[in-house]
Amino acid sequence: MVPTNLPIKYKNGIYRLRTKIKQSNLHILSDKIQAIHVALQSILVNRSFLEEYIFKNPVFLYALTPVKVSEDSPKIIKLAAEAAETVGVGPMAAVPGALAELAVESMKPYSFKVSLVENGGEIAADSKISLKVGVYAGFSPISGKIGFKLKKEDSPVGLATSSATVSHALSFGEADAVIVFSGSATLSDAVATAICNLVRGKDVEASIQKGLEKAESVHGVRGALIVRDGMVGRVGKLPEVLWLKGNLEDMFEAAGFTLI
Repeated sequence: MVPTNLPIKYKNGIYRLRTKIKQSNLHILSDKIQAIHVALQSILVNRSFLEEYIFKNPVFLYALTPVKVSEDSPKIIKLAAEAAETVGVGPMAAVPGALAELAVESMKPYSFKVSLVENGGEIAADSKISLKVGVYAGFSPISGKIGFKLKKEDSPVGLATSSATVSHALSFGEADAVIVFSGSATLSDAVATAICNLVRGKDVEASIQKGLEKAESVHGVRGALIVRDGMVGRVGKLPEVLWLKGNLEDMFEAAGFTLI
């Protein structure tokens, strides 16, 4: 059941909600308030499917490599497993993106202009207006200085971030931030994790290049950006880059939310 006393804010024609459902830190945007409720209901339902599946199949939670799932598994399970198999990571690496993607899918019939869900830095969006996102990359020199403008022609879009220095998620790499763009938040989530795991070793430039080559090898990835120790590498077609003033307050003001 979706709570009725949600702290939904309204500004410039857009409803915004920041809330948390268990491990899901959410930021939801839409031009219609009903779509906000629909997105929350989607996340609640799909989280329950996920929890029930994990209770019966705990390997899904702990696996660091792809896991085979049956065709009659819930959609959240199949989406995450398929994306994880594409790049050789555990299925939970794609779950936050899958939750966001399914929520946006549910919102679209109720939103005229904007359907966006950020789930802990993994973003799914389908928008007819431009949106701005800012990137926080820990103690990296570019942290708070770079963002992206998502234009309507970029939609539908999935953005995901993986970090070995900021996030609490398990990572075997040393990247400050790996940002992946594709048409699917689920795919972007899995790919960002896989790339972050590769970006390691004493040769920073070589490690970034290895990550970029991985991004290029995955069908469906539009572009990727990797940050490590003050160095930045990019590949593919990225959205328009925004240069911010370099602190969190400015980034929140410009973007409304951050990746990570």
